[in-house]
Amino acid sequence: MEATLPRDVTPLHGEPPAEAPVDAADAVDGSNAPQTVARDTSDRALHSISPSAWATPATRRLRQAVGRFMRGAGRHLATLGIALVAILIAASTWQHYVTAPWTRNGSVRVQVANVAPQVAGKIVELRVADNQFVHKGDILYVIDPFDFEVAVRVGKALVDQRAADLVVKQAEFDRRQHLSDLATTPEEQQIYAGNAAQAKAAYEAAAHQLAQAELNLKRTSVVSPVDGYVTNLLLRAGDYAVTGVSNVSVIDSNSFWIDGYFEETKMARVCVGDRAEAQLIGYPKPILGHVKTVTRGVSVSNAAAGTQGLPNVDPIYTWVRLAQRVPVRLAIDTVPPDVPLVSGMTATVTIRQPSASEGQTWLDRFRANFVDPVSDLFGAGRPPRPDCLQATSQQRPEVEALPYTREPAVPPAEKIAPGLTPGIDASPRLP
Repeated sequence: MEATLPRDVTPLHGEPPAEAPVDAADAVDGSNAPQTVARDTSDRALHSISPSAWATPATRRLRQAVGRFMRGAGRHLATLGIALVAILIAASTWQHYVTAPWTRNGSVRVQVANVAPQVAGKIVELRVADNQFVHKGDILYVIDPFDFEVAVRVGKALVDQRAADLVVKQAEFDRRQHLSDLATTPEEQQIYAGNAAQAKAAYEAAAHQLAQAELNLKRTSVVSPVDGYVTNLLLRAGDYAVTGVSNVSVIDSNSFWIDGYFEETKMARVCVGDRAEAQLIGYPKPILGHVKTVTRGVSVSNAAAGTQGLPNVDPIYTWVRLAQRVPVRLAIDTVPPDVPLVSGMTATVTIRQPSASEGQTWLDRFRANFVDPVSDLFGAGRPPRPDCLQATSQQRPEVEALPYTREPAVPPAEKIAPGLTPGIDASPRLP
C-alpha cells in the first residue's frame, strides 16, 4: 500500500504533491483529507518532508496578505517618488525659464568712430584696407596738400612783413617818447603811438592766420582716433573729401560690451555688479562679465499722440500681457581666446547672483533652486534685493577726451625781423 502525503506537503526532488485519496464514507460525511493519511507511512517518507511543508493554511494566507501589502505599498511609494521627481523637475524648469534672470535676447555692441576730414580736397593716398586693424594715430588717407602748403608760405611771408612794419613803427614811437617838446608835439606822439598799435594788431593777425594755415596743412593727413578695425570701407583714392562728412568708420576694439534685453518680470533679480555670462551662438565657451548699468527708461507707445492730438492707447487683454524688455549693459571681463567679438552677434545672457554660487550650504541651495521657485509660482516669492541700482547714480561719469590743438603764442616781432632799427631809439646828441 502506497503512503499518502498531506496536500500541502512538497515531496522530494521538486515533484508536485499527490492528491490524497478520499474514502467513499469520508466523502459522504465531509471529512477532510488529513484524516485519511495512512498510519503505516514509512520513516523514510516522513524524514524526507521539508519542515516548511507543514505550514498551515492560515500562515499561507498571512504570507500572501503581507506580500500583497508590500507590493501595493511599493507601487504607491514608486508613484509618490515619481510625483516628487516630477514636482522637482517642474520647479527647476519654472525657476530656469520663468524666474531666473536670463534671456536669449542679447547682442554684442561696440563704439564706432566716424572719421570725417576737417579740410576739403582730393584724396591722393589711401593707406588702409577694409577690416584692417589700425592703431591710434595711424594715417588713414592723405588729402592733396598743395593748396595748404601755399597758404602756409603766404602766411609766413605776411608775418615777416607785419613783423618788420611793427618793429619800425614801434621804434619810431619809442623815439618820440624820448624827444623834448621842442622836437615833437603831443599830437605827433599820439599819431606814432596809433601807428605802432595798428602794426602790432596786424602782426598778431598775420601770426594767427599762419597758425591756422599750418594746422590745416597737418589736417590733410587724416588719422585714426582709436585702436580698432576699419569697417565698411567704400573710399578710394581720387574721391573728394568734404569737410565734416564721414567717409571712414573705425570700430573701437576697446569699447565692446553686451546688451541683454531682460523681461521686466526678471528685473527684481538683476543688480549692478552681479556676475554675468554671455554665450554666443556657435561658441561653447561663455564670455564672462558683470552688470555695469541698467537703462532707466524705454519708449512707451501710449505716450505718442494720435489723431487730433488725442492719446493713442493700445488695447491690452487681461489674460495676454507681454512683459516689457529692459536693456541691461554688461561690461566684458574675460573673453575666451577662440571667441571673436563681432558687433551685432546674438548672445544668451545669464545673471549669476552672488548668493547662488558661494557661501551656501546644500539646504540653502535646495531652497534657492526648488523651494523659492514654487513660492514664486504662488505669489510668495523672495523680495528684491535693496539698492540694486543706486550705485550707478552715485558714480562720477568717465570723462573721455582727445588731445586738441592749442594756438601757439605769438613770438616777438624783434625775433622775426631783428636789426631793422639800430640806434633809432637813442636820444639825440647835442652839437
